[in-house]
Amino acid sequence: MKKILVLCTGNSCRSQIAEGYLRHFARGRAEVYSAGVETHGVNPRAIAIMKEDGIDISGHTSNNVDEYRDIAFDFVITVCDNARERCPYFPTDAQKFHYNFPDPAKSVGSEEEIMAAFRAVREQIKEYSREFIEKNI
Repeated sequence: MKKILVLCTGNSCRSQIAEGYLRHFARGRAEVYSAGVETHGVNPRAIAIMKEDGIDISGHTSNNVDEYRDIAFDFVITVCDNARERCPYFPTDAQKFHYNFPDPAKSVGSEEEIMAAFRAVREQIKEYSREFIEKNI
C-alpha cells in the first residue's frame, strides 16, 4: 500500500484538509499522514468546513514531521512554500510534490469572510487531492 505524507508549516489547516481528502479519494488504497515542521493544533475552522463537505477530521491530531522519520513514504506533498523550504531530508525514495495553497488561517475580516476564505482553499485542496489520487494511486 502506498504511503503519503502531507507537510505544512503548523499541521493545522491545509495539511489536515489534504489528509482528509486524500484519504477520502484513495478509499483505503493508501495510508495518508499529515505533519508540520511545527505543530499548532487542528484549526476548528478547518474541522467545520470539512464537516460541511461530509468529511470528519475532528479526530485528527497535529503532528511534527519528526514523528514519521522511520516511515518509508512513497509520496511527500508540501502544501506551502515554508514547509517545502524547511522540509527535512527523508532517507527514502519518496516522490516529492508541491503546491503552495493560500493559508486561510491568515484571513482577516468578518467571520463570514474568513469562512469564505477557508471554503475557497478547501475547494482548491479537494481538486488537487482528487487529481493526485487519480494519477498516482
